[in-house]
Amino acid sequence: MSTSETTESDMSGDELSEKADREEQAENADRPEKGEKAEKAAGGSDRRAVAAVVGALLLVTGGLVGYGLLDSGDDRPAGRAVPTSEVTYEVLGSGSADITFLGDGEAARAGKAEVARAASLPWSRTVRVARDKQPIVSITLGEKGGRATCKLSVGGKHVQLATASGAFGRATCSSALAAPEGAGAPGAQ
Repeated sequence: MSTSETTESDMSGDELSEKADREEQAENADRPEKGEKAEKAAGGSDRRAVAAVVGALLLVTGGLVGYGLLDSGDDRPAGRAVPTSEVTYEVLGSGSADITFLGDGEAARAGKAEVARAASLPWSRTVRVARDKQPIVSITLGEKGGRATCKLSVGGKHVQLATASGAFGRATCSSALAAPEGAGAPGAQ
């Protein structure tokens, strides 16, 4: 044994303890401390939970956006024109009246009626109405009353007439348009 080599039996207790500490540190240099392991594991699971929530939100948002883009709200088959009929609404009388009718604009496509408030009489409007819809015109007189008559024509043919009179008098004209395929309803397109 050379003089530079020292055996463990030649070392004091403090020296042995220091040597053991150095060896342990060398072994554990690549391993995180127990506290760090727990902290990293907890942080990892938090990150995974956040990632899962964010992923779920992205999926839901993507689904809603996709539904909004794909669902136009129109249940008709694409590329197929809906047959229509020419409808003429007339309101005869003097003064003014509120007139509600099924038109052929945006409101009709959304399933809503159009309103002409305090329309000067006489009044008329010709529109194209889908044959699966019911053309309708309603009149409401004002506080001063009076007398007004609504008339409804389909394809140039008179189908209904009604009269309103007195304060806040009301009248409604309507008709069914639906016809079997190829039946050739008046004014059909």
